[in-house]
Amino acid sequence: MARRGTELFPELGAHCDEADCNQLDFLPFECDGSGGFFCAAHRTYREHGCAKAADEGRTVVVCPDCGDSIERTAPGQAEREILDEHARSDRCDPARKRKPACPVRRSKEALTFSNRIRCKGCGLEVCLRHRFPRDHACAATASAAAFSAGRAAVGQCGRDAKQKKEGGRRPLAVSARSFKIC
Repeated sequence: MARRGTELFPELGAHCDEADCNQLDFLPFECDGSGGFFCAAHRTYREHGCAKAADEGRTVVVCPDCGDSIERTAPGQAEREILDEHARSDRCDPARKRKPACPVRRSKEALTFSNRIRCKGCGLEVCLRHRFPRDHACAATASAAAFSAGRAAVGQCGRDAKQKKEGGRRPLAVSARSFKIC
């Protein structure tokens, strides 16, 4: 059992249970196999020599034809053997494996990890070709764009009227008006 914390703070942290280490760690890792507390250097099963290190846990093999995940039933079972058994079964159907496609009308682009992007306006996942709101008819940004365009037009008209009143030139800032040019 690990000694806990320091003299002043006995509940803070724990000493590493590794015999050669015994380092005080304020955020120790508790091993679910042996129940001991370990520092960052000895947190893995292999590093502290845990009996659970030989256990591989649950592992699966993904079928390249249909995309199904097949769980290993025996710990030493070979991947090729699992896939051959799955191919002989009725569960393997290559027609079921369908790649996600871009939802934009008339787009034939498949969505892969490298060319998929989520629109911030509508939340739709589209391909890189349709990443801009105008390319995938984004309803959320279309209404926001119309609102901001109308607002910009009103602001522009006000600026034009002010410039015409002052002779077509932009007014100088207060600090620039006080300078004399010799």
